Amino acid sequence: MTFSRESSPGPARIGIGGPVGSGKTALIESLIPKFLNSGIEVGIVTNDLVTREDANRLKAGGLVEPDHIIGVECGACPHTVIREDPTLNIEAVDILEQKFPSLSLVILESGGDNLASTFSLDLVDWWMFVIDVGAGNDIPRKRGPGVLQCDLLVINKVDIAPHVGVDLETLKEEAEEIRGSSPVAYTNCRSGEGIEDVLNAIRRHALLEDT
Repeated sequence: MTFSRESSPGPARIGIGGPVGSGKTALIESLIPKFLNSGIEVGIVTNDLVTREDANRLKAGGLVEPDHIIGVECGACPHTVIREDPTLNIEAVDILEQKFPSLSLVILESGGDNLASTFSLDLVDWWMFVIDVGAGNDIPRKRGPGVLQCDLLVINKVDIAPHVGVDLETLKEEAEEIRGSSPVAYTNCRSGEGIEDVLNAIRRHALLEDT
């Protein structure tokens, strides 16, 4: 199925936030081939405090052309440039749109931040928050704004649950109870488990496709 967004001109913009090491960049790497196979041209904006580490990783991976990736050095708390003052990220998106008018989607990856991290809706149309099983089974119960307010909560690294003393079924039950009717996806980016669920959510709710 090809891209068919109808809500506004320009590419759809989705945010990916979450704590350091939760697997945000790995999730992007897992999604990119699926986007491209669906005819969805992707641009990517990454955020790091004082480096372009994630942008360089994605460029080195060769999944998309390097000029489709822009690294932003936010130089402050990562949530500042995705919520309070997203000017740097808006400028980066504008650059990608001007260079590549055929873009269907721009992914904005926040720098690793805490559970209070959320995206300004002046910057993104739809956003995900990624946590990982290795951080403990109480993360959903802490009810951080990122966990509660995101459009899709992604619980990553489900494969390591037995190795870190986490009861995965209990974690799932608590996450879904806390989220209510808002969706949760469970992923292992190395094996590809759950990636199709994330892809389908993006296509349905951000790209406005009939899946």
